[in-house]
Amino acid sequence: MDRDVCAAPACLNGRGCAPTIGAVNARTDAPPSPESPLPNPAPAEVAHPRAIRSYVLRTGRVTSGQARAIEALGDRYRIPFAPQPLDRAQAFGRDAPVVLEIGFGMGDATAHIAALMPETDFLCCEVHEPGVGALLKRIGEASLSNIRIVQHDAVEVLDQMLSPGVLAGVHVFFPDPWHKKRHHKRRLIQPPLVQRLASRLAPGGYLHCATDWEPYAQQMLEVLGAEPLLANTAEGYAPKPDYRPLTKFEKRGLRLGHGVWDLVFRRV
Repeated sequence: MDRDVCAAPACLNGRGCAPTIGAVNARTDAPPSPESPLPNPAPAEVAHPRAIRSYVLRTGRVTSGQARAIEALGDRYRIPFAPQPLDRAQAFGRDAPVVLEIGFGMGDATAHIAALMPETDFLCCEVHEPGVGALLKRIGEASLSNIRIVQHDAVEVLDQMLSPGVLAGVHVFFPDPWHKKRHHKRRLIQPPLVQRLASRLAPGGYLHCATDWEPYAQQMLEVLGAEPLLANTAEGYAPKPDYRPLTKFEKRGLRLGHGVWDLVFRRV
């Protein structure tokens, strides 16, 4: 995905709202069960604790083309957040496998993959308005019918709109790497969320992550490898699946000798 508006220097996805966990997971005596709420990191004395979210909101200007796409196509392709299980047949107009994408940036890869996989539906979470407008514009240009957007925190969508075993796949491409050590707690791919993602996958479903920051790739490999509901499809990092396109920034990085790491795990 492109990163025309991304503030993170090593983030290739172009999102203005980088997928991340915005607070520290609280320590508990036992790990949370797949159906328990994600832990609240705030101490009791904090009056208004900061919730765990899948993004950090960053500003960005909506172009006139994006605004027109939102006005023309938003009602058709955006799904309002609701604290109840999603009726997939109603949302997409058919019963088909569903892949969840957390943070699609400006939507280049999302539209590319959806066009390659017309038999699959894509439920895409992004809160950044320019990114939503950009993807809606691409949907209109390519006449795509298998994408729906939830402009809401992906963690809440996962918790409240998706039942266990309902997903065929999950895509998390180039989440914010949070380079500084003191910020690692904000990274998206951490055990509580991975446990929840795994529980929402149907047996045989897959979780595909990609990053251009090697220390984050190492953490991803460790966290995903420790989840008992998931099995690695490769001996370590996976070859880039053909469906994930190279962005212009990724191509430039590869020419400069920078690495990109894909991880593909399956639900056992």
